[in-house]
Amino acid sequence: MRSHPRSATMTVLVVLASLGALLTAAAPAQANQQICDRYGTTTIQDRYVVQNNRWGTGATQCINVTGNGFEITQADGSVPTNGAPKSYPSVYDGCHYGNCAPRTTLPMRISSIGSAPSSVSYRYTGNGVYNAAYDIWLDPTPRTNGVNRTEIMIWFNRVGPVQPIGSPVGTAHVGGRSWEVWTGSNGSNDVISFLAPSAISSWSFDVKDFIDQAVSHGLATPDWYLTSIQAGFEPWEGGTGLAVNSFSSAVNAGGGNGGTPGTPAACQVSYSTHTWPGGFTVDTTITNTGSTPIDGWELDFTLPAGHTVTSAWNALISPASGAVTARSTGSNGRIAANGGTQSFGFQGTSSGAGFTAPAGARLNGTPCTVR
Repeated sequence: MRSHPRSATMTVLVVLASLGALLTAAAPAQANQQICDRYGTTTIQDRYVVQNNRWGTGATQCINVTGNGFEITQADGSVPTNGAPKSYPSVYDGCHYGNCAPRTTLPMRISSIGSAPSSVSYRYTGNGVYNAAYDIWLDPTPRTNGVNRTEIMIWFNRVGPVQPIGSPVGTAHVGGRSWEVWTGSNGSNDVISFLAPSAISSWSFDVKDFIDQAVSHGLATPDWYLTSIQAGFEPWEGGTGLAVNSFSSAVNAGGGNGGTPGTPAACQVSYSTHTWPGGFTVDTTITNTGSTPIDGWELDFTLPAGHTVTSAWNALISPASGAVTARSTGSNGRIAANGGTQSFGFQGTSSGAGFTAPAGARLNGTPCTVR
């Protein structure tokens, strides 16, 4: 049996690793916004990122972004069907090479996830060669960039002579449906694929069911992290007219650390800054001065005018300027009671010299003392 080409999403990771400079923060979407930029992105509903992701061909590809999804409006050229696809236009929740969706709760430890309800609606065409690919990414660490260890692919539809990576290993009943299961590796990460016996146009389901399957196949463990959830297409030939009509994703905590933020009784925030002309770094420490542990946190504060965050560690920060929110990454979601702490930091640019620490901060909606 011939081996399947590497999945589009995996190849995107490899290509983007060398082209990271091309990735920029997603701009808010306008109704019927057209994106033809090779790696152009935007956001919809202030929740999800839509990406053109034309990584495997020099031919033009354009997508029209709507308020709920996107349509491929131009898809020139083709690539051999015994090789990798030419692109992965998609919409996602979570983080993809450092570009995190607004208000995402990902990464989150698998053992902390109670449910992950999602829904997607596709529009297909009869022409071309493609699959409708719903991707779920898992990693041993709460990474927001780079190559993840395991990829779960749900094939909602396929048209033409393409098939999942690896080889079939049996069948499974997941989410009330029967699937043909394939497993393999593309050399950089493991892949488990669930191939629908016939096209599925729309479906609401629990992503956690498929994550549990990956765990049962030994491709992840409960202390790993869910990093992103993505829905789109992998076209080899054509693709014009394919569309994700709608997409939704939520990841709900169901135990353990991280997840839905708890409410603190009292808190304290301190900032340690280092500045230079045009730039700064800030180390932030959150102290829980209450008598109840905090499981999952969001810290709201306002940056000085003219200051923009360019990178962060131990937290997800959005937006990049003005009134911002720093969110726990999953691994550092718990702050112990009676003086427990968690720290994060960020770096940025400024229009002037120095950095003035925010005068106020709110932890999970509760005002904190600032030192």
